Amino acid sequence: MKKLLGLFLVLTMAWPTSAAIVDNVDAIGEIEVIGANNNAQKSDANGAASRVMAGLSAELTEDVRANVQFVYNTPWDGADEGRSLNTYQDEIYLAEANMVLSNLMDRFEITLGRQFYGDEDSALLYFGPRHGYMAALSSPVTSLDAAKLTYADDVKALTLIAGKTQNLMEAEAVRDADFYGIDFRMNLTDMVKAQVYGYTYRNNDWQDEYQGFYGAKLSMMPQAGALSVEYARGHNGSRLIKESSDTPYLVRAEGALHMDAFTPRAAFIYQKGVVSEYGAYAPGLVYGKTYFGGDALYNALNGKRIFNVGLDYNWDKWTFALDGFAFQERSGKDAATWEADLTATYQHNENVGLFAGIGYAKLGTDMKADHNGQQDATVYQAGVNVKF
Repeated sequence: MKKLLGLFLVLTMAWPTSAAIVDNVDAIGEIEVIGANNNAQKSDANGAASRVMAGLSAELTEDVRANVQFVYNTPWDGADEGRSLNTYQDEIYLAEANMVLSNLMDRFEITLGRQFYGDEDSALLYFGPRHGYMAALSSPVTSLDAAKLTYADDVKALTLIAGKTQNLMEAEAVRDADFYGIDFRMNLTDMVKAQVYGYTYRNNDWQDEYQGFYGAKLSMMPQAGALSVEYARGHNGSRLIKESSDTPYLVRAEGALHMDAFTPRAAFIYQKGVVSEYGAYAPGLVYGKTYFGGDALYNALNGKRIFNVGLDYNWDKWTFALDGFAFQERSGKDAATWEADLTATYQHNENVGLFAGIGYAKLGTDMKADHNGQQDATVYQAGVNVKF
C-alpha cells in the first residue's frame, strides 16, 4: 500500500512539468461529514464522523481514461491525536483504479480494474460509497475488481461484467466471491422502460456452490410522475441458476406524482428470505439507516414487508421531505414498527449539499425482542457533502 501511495504522489508531482498532460487531468472525489445523536443502541451511528475520497481522472490518449481514487474514513473520537503519517497510510484504501476505453466501434465501452457498480438505491446490488447517514461513514466503501463491457444505442443498452468482490461483511461467510452479471435495458416507448438482469457469484469458501439472483423491472415516466415495479428471485445450488424448494424473492413497487412544488410518493417492498447480500437500500433514518446501517444492512429487508408514504416540497434550493414507514414481518403476525421522518436538504450549488433530519420509531414485536425490550428510538442528524 505504501508503495502504491508513493507512486501516486510521485506521478502527481511530475504532472505539472507538461502542460499538455495537466490539461487532461481532473481531480475527483468528495468529502462528507455527519453528526448524529440517537438512542437506538447503535454505537457506529452516534457522534460525528467524516469520509474523504480523493483521486485523479486522466485522459491517457483519445478515448482512453484512467481513474484512481483513495478513501479514508474517520470517527471523531479523539483517538488520532499524536499519530504519525505512516499510521494514517495504513488506513487509506484504494477505492477505484481502472481504465476506461470508450467509443469502441462507436457503440462499446470497456472498463477494466477496480470500479463502482450499480444504483445506490438498489435493494439488490450496489458497489460504491453510501451517503446520508452515520453508519455509512463507518462502513467500508465497496468496489469490484472486474472487467465490464457495455453496448449502448438510443434504444437499448447491454452490460456484461465479470470479476471479484471484496470482503463485504466481516461477520458473514460470503467473502471474495467470483462475480458474473448481465443487465439489459430497453426503451419500449418514450415513457416506458424495461430492464432484465441476472447476477451470480461463486463463493471461495463454498467451492461447489453458486448463489445469485435474477429479475426484471418495468418503469413508466410520464410528465405527471413516475411508476416502477420490480421482481427478483434468488438462486443457489451446485450448478448455475438452481432454485431451492424455499426460493427467496422480492417485490418492489414505487410511485410519485409531480404537482408543481409538491411530490407525493408511495412505495411497497415485500421480501421472502435474503435475495441478495449486496443491496444498499436503507429505508428510514431509524430502522434502515441506524439499526441496520452497517455491514449487515440487508437484514433490514430479510423476511419483511415495508410500506412507505411520503411528501416532498421543493422551494428554491430547499427540499423538505416528510415520510411515514411501517416495517413488519412479511406474514403480518407480529406488531409493526412505525416510523416518521422529517428531512431537509439545502443544495448550495451543483456540488455542495447540506442536510439534516429527525426520525422517530415506535418499535414493533421483533425489534423489541432484538433490542432488549426497547420501546422506541429517536435519531437526529445533520451533515454536508462536497463533491469535486
